[in-house]
Amino acid sequence: MEKPLAGKYYKEKWFGVLVSFFLFFVLLCFDYSTSMLGVYSGVNLLVNKHVRPFYLKDSCFGRYIYIHDDLPTRFNYDLLANCQSLSTGSKALSDQGANTGDNMCPHLVNSGLGPQIGKPGKVLANKSWFITNPYLLEVIFHYKMKTYKCLTNNSNLASAIYVPSYTGLDASRHLWDFDHNVRDASAKDLVNWLTRRPEWKKMWGRDHFFVSGRTSWDFRRPDNGSDWGTNLRFLPGSMNMSMLSVEGSCWRNDLAIPYPTNFHPSNDSEVVQWQNRVKKYKRPHLFSFIGAPRPGMQKSIRGKLINQCQASNNCKFVHCGSPGINCNDPVTVMRVFEKSVYCLQPPGDSHTRRSAFDSLLAGCIPVFFHPATAYTQYLWHLPEKHTKYSVFIPVKEVEDLKEGMIEKTLLRISKERELAMREEVIRLIPKLVYADPRSRLESEDAFNLAVQGVLERIENVRKVIREGKDPSVGFADEDWTKFMFPEAPEEY
Repeated sequence: MEKPLAGKYYKEKWFGVLVSFFLFFVLLCFDYSTSMLGVYSGVNLLVNKHVRPFYLKDSCFGRYIYIHDDLPTRFNYDLLANCQSLSTGSKALSDQGANTGDNMCPHLVNSGLGPQIGKPGKVLANKSWFITNPYLLEVIFHYKMKTYKCLTNNSNLASAIYVPSYTGLDASRHLWDFDHNVRDASAKDLVNWLTRRPEWKKMWGRDHFFVSGRTSWDFRRPDNGSDWGTNLRFLPGSMNMSMLSVEGSCWRNDLAIPYPTNFHPSNDSEVVQWQNRVKKYKRPHLFSFIGAPRPGMQKSIRGKLINQCQASNNCKFVHCGSPGINCNDPVTVMRVFEKSVYCLQPPGDSHTRRSAFDSLLAGCIPVFFHPATAYTQYLWHLPEKHTKYSVFIPVKEVEDLKEGMIEKTLLRISKERELAMREEVIRLIPKLVYADPRSRLESEDAFNLAVQGVLERIENVRKVIREGKDPSVGFADEDWTKFMFPEAPEEY
């Protein structure tokens, strides 16, 4: 009779050991996961909390973003409330019947997309076209961030912290002010507010980012004097943040994302319909240029480029400075690009151009003359191998643009290569447009790729910290290679 009791005792003993071990393991995992959600004053929290227990399944893991919704309204909403004081930077778009005037107020409708084009006609085809002011990228981005599916109210869970400041709109009010103290006051105020917040101390701002619809150079005025811009990006606190803008500078914490075009689809089918549409266009113009000369800029190649275009029967030139020509009207621009094989994209007032994205949207192969117009800028959105979607004619100096050089280069390109490049251009379209913030696409748009890019950048900083290295090294360094021309010219 003893053996059955002993066998039962040993079975119960082993069963108890297994149950205890299981409970201990569960409690250990629970304690580990909850400890990672505690509040720490150093960077260790954001480094360690990204080690996740295996049993947790969270589609937003590593993608959570915390918005500084408590940011004082003087840095964003108050600017919109006083939109009469904000210049559009361009003439009114009367051609589309939108009474825009010379202030931003009419452009703020439709979540910053601007007035909807009521009669798109044959050129634009659907109703997802708007008169969008590119300076409002920071507003559009904010609206889209509000609907980002991985937002969190707990900054300790966040992989990145978004600062919804409208720095470009703010700066535009004082860009021409002679008093630098007035021009820089808001920038200093913003940085002082951020650096006093508890969220700042986790990574000393290196997990923070903000967006601007102006070029980064507008925020890079050195202290030794200049007649343009603010000194925001030279402030010590600001140097620890990443800025996403339509044009990056030679500093590594200034990152470029696409200019907003006038096409803001509300569903994926509209994107596919547009792609199918541009595939079918007949393109009678070998190349085209929409723009105006820069007579006051000695290093501008536009004058010679325009001369070459006008001298060719294969080129279409639209002079944006001519009476009755409104190059801010999407119909004016897209009508020409849709009929062109190649679209010339020389630098303008700065290296980049919104027109480059308009041409890509129209299925027109862009022709670049400087690497900083696209190749070294939009690394998250354009292929690294730029010959897949564009033509590069390097022009370091004005005299390098020889007579007939553009047309001769384009005529040497085979039909097979032309078709391959156009196919790639059309394939890129979904990644280059900002979808309507009031809707959500299944495919990734320019916003999604920008968010993914900044999250990866911040995660790389965490990796550096985990390795015991200094995260400041390389974070905001100057890198002038962005503006260097390749040594070997391309063959066509």
